[in-house]
Amino acid sequence: MDTINTIERAAHQSRPRAASLSLKGVFHCFCHLLWTWYEKRESRRTLRDLTDDQLNDIGITRREARTEVSKSFFWD
Repeated sequence: MDTINTIERAAHQSRPRAASLSLKGVFHCFCHLLWTWYEKRESRRTLRDLTDDQLNDIGITRREARTEVSKSFFWD
């Protein structure tokens, strides 16, 4: 139990507080968020263009691929 409490304390202490973020930190977070959105968008475009054999190779059905591709650019 002590190990778990130590891990939780360390994780809590390493999180930046919103009020203590500098302008540079906010800009970095914003850029990271934009990059993540871009990566999702490109991954979904690639997934959309895969053949059934390629989807089978990665263990995804056409229906699962369609579901993933139809997700919102911003929210998922």
